[in-house]
Amino acid sequence: MDGIQYAIVTGKGLRLLGKNQYTSNIQSGSTKPEIQYWVELFFGVKVLAMNSHRLH
Repeated sequence: MDGIQYAIVTGKGLRLLGKNQYTSNIQSGSTKPEIQYWVELFFGVKVLAMNSHRLH
């Protein structure tokens, strides 16, 4: 799992886990299809939708 660096554990992140929504920090330069593949492989889930953003 080179792409997923670590999970973000905050109050909001924990609430989202209850809704089967995951938050994590991803390595720079990753594309959405790569992130989707890593999440499906690591968590054993089917990704229906995904939001991402890049920090400056």
